[in-house]
Amino acid sequence: MTPSSPDPDPLSARVSVSLGARSYDIVIDGGLLDRADGHIRKVLRNPRVAIVTDETVAELHLQTLKNALDRAGVDSRSFVFPPGEGSKNIATYAELMDDLLDARLQRDEALIALGGGVIGDLTGFAAATLRRGVDFIQIPTTLLSQVDSSVGGKTGINAPQGKNLIGAFYQPRLVLADISLLDTLPPRELLAGYAEVVKYGLLGDYAFFEWLEVNGRKVIEGDTAARIHAVEQSVRAKARIVAEDEREGGVRALLNLGHTFGHALEAESRYGPHLNHGEAVAIGMIMAADLSVKLNLMKPQESQRIRAHFEAVGLPTTVPAIAGVNWTAEALLGHMRQDKKISGGKITLILMKGIGAAFSSHDVADADILAVLEQALIR
Repeated sequence: MTPSSPDPDPLSARVSVSLGARSYDIVIDGGLLDRADGHIRKVLRNPRVAIVTDETVAELHLQTLKNALDRAGVDSRSFVFPPGEGSKNIATYAELMDDLLDARLQRDEALIALGGGVIGDLTGFAAATLRRGVDFIQIPTTLLSQVDSSVGGKTGINAPQGKNLIGAFYQPRLVLADISLLDTLPPRELLAGYAEVVKYGLLGDYAFFEWLEVNGRKVIEGDTAARIHAVEQSVRAKARIVAEDEREGGVRALLNLGHTFGHALEAESRYGPHLNHGEAVAIGMIMAADLSVKLNLMKPQESQRIRAHFEAVGLPTTVPAIAGVNWTAEALLGHMRQDKKISGGKITLILMKGIGAAFSSHDVADADILAVLEQALIR
């Protein structure tokens, strides 16, 4: 994957997701939201958009975006929902669709997702299904969504049976990753996104993991150059994988490193506030490393090195005690069996032969998974 023509700012970056007629750019820079008019107007077929966001992001950033669109002569209306994973469900989706239809949004108009992964997934699914498909633009406001969920076209909502079980593959027209927006993130949310950054090093880029061991604190603490580099390397890796395997028939499954375990943790804790997605994935990656060691695929010292880096930056490495949640290995395995990637009755897991050497496995025995889960729940 090669970047398109560089932006004037030497710190900025632009990465293309190459999907033929559905290709699009990911622009990475500071201050992009205030300059969004210059980027967004170019990809609109009709200067009329609906902005979907949440209450927290609306208070911080909605007016800036609306002002930019006004300057470009783009008519905008906004729809605001409660923040958090609780809004990523059928009820919220139905409410949004009613709102969009009442607003008479047409097929040549567009949706803009202004928010984190929940808003991006919800908006993308609405775009995929409204009038059988309208354009949409991603403006991710969290580190997690900038490096992961805004890129690649996975959209969807949660069901009581599990996470992201209702959805569609539907690519955006443009992604604007404004790293300035990360300055308003609570430290916990920033760390949650950093877990996904580390994932790209673990699954296929040993040199990037080494860079993160040295520079991870800079990314978390707000160094502009470090943040742009971390976001660029992450989306470049994801863009390359998506271009090769858009619908997750092969190599794209590697992006689920830690997620099958992590989604089970989220489901069992009922997507509550005490364990967010990035934290669950971080713990899930530790479980994947421990399982890789148990199966004699990876050396114990490499698993220890991953754990040490997580601990050094403040990411969780153990399952937390949560009031009202009675963790059991059997219950977690049950959630894992609801995973979308089940094939032939077997759980698909992403394991590692070493740091930067992930692979997809379909034949891990339940007994080995249970043993790792039970070990992780020992206090």
